[in-house]
Amino acid sequence: MSESKDTQGELWEVFLQTKKGLPFKHAGSVHAYDKEMAIQNARDLYTRRGEGRGMWVVPANAIVAVDPSDDSSFFDPADDKVYRHPTFYELPEGIKNM
Repeated sequence: MSESKDTQGELWEVFLQTKKGLPFKHAGSVHAYDKEMAIQNARDLYTRRGEGRGMWVVPANAIVAVDPSDDSSFFDPADDKVYRHPTFYELPEGIKNM
């Protein structure tokens, strides 16, 4: 048996912004050999119905993640920083929703 070779190119992650001013959200992934091809593939796959107004295409190997073994210490709440809780702030009059 011969060993098969990966011919898809590198993996790229695609983030779309649906309207100007809104946050970018992960839409999916594409394979490509360079950034121009990644942008074209992402456009063809994720914006063919006009879903996006902005697009980020990022090499998957450039994304940094938290090590799962560190998740408990990394995401522990900062209980010693009570000033971060909104109960210590007075809202000005006229503000209904915050």
